[in-house]
Amino acid sequence: MKLVTNENNPLSLKVLISANFAQKEILCEIADVDDPRFQSPRRLPVLELDTGEFLFSANSASRLLFPPHQSTSVVVDKWLEWESSELQPVLAYYLSATSKPDTGVSRQLKEYLTTLNLALSGKKFLTGEGVSVADVAVWSILFLLATGAKHLQELLSEQSHVQRWFSHLSLQPEVQVAVDQLCPKVGIAAYHSLANATWYPVNAVLSYVEKVPHSRIPSVNSLDGMSKESPLSEAEINAAAEAWQSGAARRPKPKPQVSPVLPVPGERNVLISSALPYVNNIPHLGTIIGCVLSGDVFARFSRLCNNNTLYICGTDEYGTATETKALEEGLTPQQICDKYFKIHDAVYKWFNISFDHFGRTTTAEQTEISQDLFLQLYENGFLSKESVEQLLCENCNRYLADRFVEGTCPRCAYEDARGDQCDGCGHLVNATELVSPRCKICQKRPVVTKSDQFFLELPKTEPLLRNWLIRVIDGWSHNARVITQAWLKDGLKPRCVTRDLKWGVPVPLDGYRNKVFYVWFDAPIGYMSITKTYTDQWEKWWRPERNTTVTYYNFIGKDNVPFHSVMFPSCLLGANRNYTLVSHIMATEFLNYEDEKFSKSRGVGVFGTDAKETGIPSDVWRFYLLYVRPESQDSNFSWVDLATKNNSELLNNLGNFINRSLVFAEKNFSRQVPDMLPGVQEWTLLALITRELKAYMGALENAKLRDGIRHILNISRHGNQYMQLLQPWVLLKGNDEERAHAGTVIGICCNIACLLAVLLKPYMPVTADILKEQLEAPDDVWIIIPEFTVLLPSGHKLGKHPSPLFSKIEPSRVDQLKKQFSGRQKSQSPEVNTTSSKPATSTVNVVTTQVQGDPSVIAKLSAAVAQQADLVRKLKGSGAAPSIWQPHVAVLLELKRHLASAQSINGNVNEASTATLNGLQVPNPAEVARLEAGIAKQPESYNIHLVFPENCN
Repeated sequence: MKLVTNENNPLSLKVLISANFAQKEILCEIADVDDPRFQSPRRLPVLELDTGEFLFSANSASRLLFPPHQSTSVVVDKWLEWESSELQPVLAYYLSATSKPDTGVSRQLKEYLTTLNLALSGKKFLTGEGVSVADVAVWSILFLLATGAKHLQELLSEQSHVQRWFSHLSLQPEVQVAVDQLCPKVGIAAYHSLANATWYPVNAVLSYVEKVPHSRIPSVNSLDGMSKESPLSEAEINAAAEAWQSGAARRPKPKPQVSPVLPVPGERNVLISSALPYVNNIPHLGTIIGCVLSGDVFARFSRLCNNNTLYICGTDEYGTATETKALEEGLTPQQICDKYFKIHDAVYKWFNISFDHFGRTTTAEQTEISQDLFLQLYENGFLSKESVEQLLCENCNRYLADRFVEGTCPRCAYEDARGDQCDGCGHLVNATELVSPRCKICQKRPVVTKSDQFFLELPKTEPLLRNWLIRVIDGWSHNARVITQAWLKDGLKPRCVTRDLKWGVPVPLDGYRNKVFYVWFDAPIGYMSITKTYTDQWEKWWRPERNTTVTYYNFIGKDNVPFHSVMFPSCLLGANRNYTLVSHIMATEFLNYEDEKFSKSRGVGVFGTDAKETGIPSDVWRFYLLYVRPESQDSNFSWVDLATKNNSELLNNLGNFINRSLVFAEKNFSRQVPDMLPGVQEWTLLALITRELKAYMGALENAKLRDGIRHILNISRHGNQYMQLLQPWVLLKGNDEERAHAGTVIGICCNIACLLAVLLKPYMPVTADILKEQLEAPDDVWIIIPEFTVLLPSGHKLGKHPSPLFSKIEPSRVDQLKKQFSGRQKSQSPEVNTTSSKPATSTVNVVTTQVQGDPSVIAKLSAAVAQQADLVRKLKGSGAAPSIWQPHVAVLLELKRHLASAQSINGNVNEASTATLNGLQVPNPAEVARLEAGIAKQPESYNIHLVFPENCN
């Protein structure tokens, strides 16, 4: 892990001290605040995790490094929230004053220090006897006082318990090492160091103080984790004030939802599709965030912008993978499709994916449109015929697709290579290249025959494709652009469109009707056929009228880019029928699970049907998947991180602000939005929120969905800090003017809560609906515009009994879930080894420089090869997952390599080396028998490792 910070940034103390207490090593890089890496947004310090993810909050990073004990986690989180949202902003403003701070600020800071002093009475540390991350966070921010000017130190000296606690912590070696390493500045110098790295509206603060010197603090920004922005301009503040006073009258009304949704001339029409998930398995979290959930957020946002929006998707059901799955389960391909379509449909409904229509590709509409497009390409000269060698199983009376052929790899001699790739050496192979090929179904040897197939002439469509790409590719995600340009770099090659199989869309030409289309050709056509099953006016979307413009967004994973950026557009361009072409390809990278790949066979990872069983609401799943959406690089799902984000961002930040606002309105204002008389403080707040609102819209318009979440949470933080700094519960006890000000604060906070409900709708639709009920929000607020206007006017009646929106995920639950989804346990079968819990292991130590050429060596290696090959065959025959038998393949390949080396060089072996060889723990018949017995009972518990000494080549 690496901590990146600007020079002397005191917030970095939190992270360094936490790492020291946890005995975790982190590198520390001092960066220039103008470093381009941290310009948008500019946030320092940043903790870069080993997974490649970044934590921009010093408190979150500290908690991750130095997690609290389960029994104290609730208390620790409360102190962390208090430090970041209450103590830190007041202290920052106190330090920022160019002259003596006003008495209101001094009084507020003293109140906080008194609170801390009372909490430490009779205790060594905030949570009891031991140091926690809460102590670290509060100590680090108070360091700016304790080592600063005399008047700063006097503030602490008035609080004896705080001073004792502070001195005790200061003597801890973990603290001293961090302070010596960072040498942070204090006082006003510390404030400027912070302000340079994280935005704080100094100009707005000082300007307001000059006008209203005895008011509470107008700043609503925490220094911890906020983005660096330019100070608010007078124009921004004035625009925010005008929008609040007059903007509600010009808000457009939300469009009523109609079905079917059709494009309208002269309006913005948005067509959205996500990659059709393959039907032969249950979708996992990577599939969900990679296509359907990302498309859903964008579709919901587009509807809130009053666009005519159609979101379609469905299951991709043809192809060899379906046939393979059907054989595994003893069903027909159609039965497999019917079974898994229902599973997919149920999963996406639980995740609240708002498809206008979720269809499938095994329909009459799919056959009709696919065949029609094929004939258009044929008539326009973009298809050619070529004779292709294929494998025919005469026993099964069928041509064999690549996945239905096995044989010996021509490169490495691995005996169970597939017809498309060798799992032994990893190289791609053609089925006809395999040595001793065999049909996977009946194990008979197929024969090589020739068959005429159709090829799409991509070289002929390439000029059309390049001309189109010039106009649209700038609007694609970065990886989509890079992958597409790589495909075009060396020129396109013809690609086979048809194959001699039965499960697929038939070729509509006499003499070829026993062939079907490759799934790469017909699957994207599913977007069109599914639209046709939705409405018979489908061509208004896919062949729009002259005065109608359709903007088409496609959400896919990076592995699907060539099919959507090169092949499908080439087909549509070659047809020359004014088809709608994709305007924006938004491709994600891959999502991993706890630094592993998702694997259904090994039980690793969370799949769509599992998420519901965890008891975690679908909205929380949506929030976290979008929070870690792999937009620019592969990202990682982590249970600890999910709980951290839920507890800190949803519960403590977003939920806390909304619930406090509504409960306060219920108890003190009879569930009515009070009269609001905004002043400079409020105009500053509204300008900050408007800035975040505009950034939110810009992010989502460009499908930067992760950034959209960040802007929502920033708005909530602004609201939290505004309420905390103005303290309406204190104002209510004051004079008439102060009580009126309390009403203003709560009224504006209720309106911020309503805005958050609208902005949350694309991300967390259930939460947004619950909040709508709690607010009794009118229907006309459900539209997004780049202005923050009054959404709930004074006198608006709120709903009854507001309840918390989120609940805490306890550490004990995290531990249970991590164990549940970590995969099958690798425990030894008692029949094989009753004295050890470790997997059965065969260790082979081969000193090649001493054994080459010896007949006895060759004999022993030959026997080992034969026995290992038999073991691999039995493992594969048992149905074990590739991850189980592939390590055994590695053993086999190494044994074969050393056997070949021994056979190719003549030499002598001395007695010592022979003894070494005789000591090889190579598989022998007894060992193989024990392994087979264990495999039969627990096939995933065995893993053979091959270990060679350093001098072995």
